[in-house]
Amino acid sequence: MEIRQLKPEEFEVSMNLSEYAFQYKLSPEARDKRRESFLPERFWGAFENGELQARLMLLPLQIYIQGKAFEMGGIAGVATWPEMRRKGLVSRLLFHALTKLNEQGRSISCLHPFSIPFYRKFGWEVYTDYKKYILPVDKFPAKTQAEGAVKRDIKDISLLDRVYHLFAKRYNGMLVRDASWWEQSVLDEEMHTAVYYSEAGEAEGYILYKCDKKKLDIDEFVFLNEMARRALWTYLANHDSMVAEAEVNNVPADDILPFLLDDPRFKQETVPYFMARIVNAGAFVREYPFSPSDSGMKASLQIQDEFAPWNDGLWSLEIAPDGTGNLLAGEETGQAEAGLICDIQTLTAMLLGYKRPVEMFRYGRLLGSERAALVLERMIPARPTALMDFF
Repeated sequence: MEIRQLKPEEFEVSMNLSEYAFQYKLSPEARDKRRESFLPERFWGAFENGELQARLMLLPLQIYIQGKAFEMGGIAGVATWPEMRRKGLVSRLLFHALTKLNEQGRSISCLHPFSIPFYRKFGWEVYTDYKKYILPVDKFPAKTQAEGAVKRDIKDISLLDRVYHLFAKRYNGMLVRDASWWEQSVLDEEMHTAVYYSEAGEAEGYILYKCDKKKLDIDEFVFLNEMARRALWTYLANHDSMVAEAEVNNVPADDILPFLLDDPRFKQETVPYFMARIVNAGAFVREYPFSPSDSGMKASLQIQDEFAPWNDGLWSLEIAPDGTGNLLAGEETGQAEAGLICDIQTLTAMLLGYKRPVEMFRYGRLLGSERAALVLERMIPARPTALMDFF
């Protein structure tokens, strides 16, 4: 078995595998367009006797964590021919991907799982949920007379991106977008936009939506303040003669729209979404902005990570007064035992803000002393998680 990057001439075999595994078929025109944008260096394949048997994509991306951009390795397009499944090919590809990401200095990896239990075996953990609302028109927020104005079909990517980034920094796990991502993965020809401008002329919110068959499909609802939220909902409510309901997707899990409505009884769904995995715990901790304190903080931590052995072991987590973190090997600090024990999945969930240390201690995912768990709780700043993109 050989694991290597794909070559330009291997587009067709890679595309054939993708179409079979994900059960779709591109038109000849779409296939030609996909061929033009094919970047073989992003694809890693498992080959047997020179034939591609499994593959995945490694995407060089960034996400916000505690308001800071982290280099992230996105894993996508994991596919195997059915006769080659359950032979460890994906396991080998994932280990190879983690090794490459570690070499590249990407301390965190994210993916969308076809099966959450499957990827948990390799150290990934759910790090964010999203809400989905189906809201009848008669339950829309009440129309208000907002200051400023809402303008339709603004396609200025730099403007949308500026509002998006201010919003995205509020959450852990949001993608750092660039112009090409907006063009290729966010906007499309059928999509409408509406942007809220304050009285001072500043863009402070936007929505991305489609209007079809008596329904508003809202892909993104981004607002920087309450005035923007109200103005954009008033704009949507002005479609009341055209639509019967709105479906609002990709809503951050901390959204409180139902509480703000007169009648919060409408269809709501919370969906576990993307998974994340710390690739290199030491590198991640050095980048991570911990909570500042007058005298600094320290915790001894046993990390369990069989799939990435460079993380596995006894560590001393030391936080300087300014919030700078460092992870020192136990033998360097003379530690004999850990105050806390957890696997890499739990550590990822805690540092990304999806779950808190005290909560993980309560349910047995973080072992050790309650006092040590409380120290770790104080170390990690509270910030919700979200992700509006897909890859």
